[in-house]
Amino acid sequence: MTSREDSPLFELHEGGKIEVVATVPLRDRDDLSLAYTPGVADVCMAIHDDPELVNTYTWKNSVVAVVTDGTAVLGLGDIGPEASLPVMEGKALLFKQFGGVDSVPIALATKDVDEIVDTVVRLAPSFGGINLEDISAPRCFEIEDRLKTALDIPVFHDDQHGTAIVALAAMKSAAKVTGRTLGDLRVVVSGAGASGIAVSKILLEAGIGDIAIADSKGIISSDRGDLTPIKAQMAAITNRAGYTGSLEDALVGADVFLGLSAGKVDEKYVATLAPNAMIFAMANPDPEVHPDVARRYARVVATGRSDFPNQINNVLAFPGVFRGALDVRARSITENMKLAAADALCDVVGDDAREDYVIPSVFDPRVGPSVAAAVAQAARVDGVARA
Repeated sequence: MTSREDSPLFELHEGGKIEVVATVPLRDRDDLSLAYTPGVADVCMAIHDDPELVNTYTWKNSVVAVVTDGTAVLGLGDIGPEASLPVMEGKALLFKQFGGVDSVPIALATKDVDEIVDTVVRLAPSFGGINLEDISAPRCFEIEDRLKTALDIPVFHDDQHGTAIVALAAMKSAAKVTGRTLGDLRVVVSGAGASGIAVSKILLEAGIGDIAIADSKGIISSDRGDLTPIKAQMAAITNRAGYTGSLEDALVGADVFLGLSAGKVDEKYVATLAPNAMIFAMANPDPEVHPDVARRYARVVATGRSDFPNQINNVLAFPGVFRGALDVRARSITENMKLAAADALCDVVGDDAREDYVIPSVFDPRVGPSVAAAVAQAARVDGVARA
């Protein structure tokens, strides 16, 4: 742990990383009377008479709530709402930097699903979208589903869907590099938490050949009697090859290992992957398979780290997803909007794809606008756009 004394890390965070900045002048009495009382009353009454005007005359349609309960923060786990705030502020910084989206960190002092849902529903009139962040599974699934039903603004759990979008984009590019399509690939996923489930779902939507998911007790299959409802749902739609037993059993001859669990995989099992394999070892800070080991057995290696090629980083997705959704005042974020975001990332790489470049850099200026445009268009096609 870094010492606070004379630390540039702590110095950077001192006082927080974001602020609210005025967008109109406040120089004299006339400015004050327009921005606040008495002038603001006319704007309030116009919105009262036509509630849709709130999107024109307030910041509602350009601001997102970043909501957490602090139970699944990065690699830190359940550290509570106050300790989660530096991460939520960082998320807000990324929203602004990479998507031009304003956002407000909201850390809730409750882990109760009903209380979280009720609180967010009551806060929602102030926001154009809700980004759920670092909420532990399986509660995160129910919270997102209930909020999507209750609200008519986009609700997006980034730990699930941001990861899924970027992983799909990278895998599509990697398949091209190795001369295959998604339909040719058999994938083994280590981890049945929020991101593992979401990545598996989007790969199925995109037409993956087959996929088997493993949790700490082995392969998720319909013959297991210990499955949670979400795992039972996944057992019904995955693992067409009928694998049972351990993760290692399913790795033999697999085309892709996709790690979302932090569980280490011994090199002798990595060696059993098929030729031209892909290894996406995304646990942070310690990948399930170290890249130096992975490269001995795979043509394409991706991690969640910035110090290796092919970083699977959610910042490639969520700013553009919300920018596109807000631009067309989308009621929700559909599956097609997520697939469109993945396609847009894949298109940024395009014909330049190679083994060490299957996903763009987070600093590629094409990323945010490309994702936003694709998401906005998909929202129009799906009929959820209001503008």
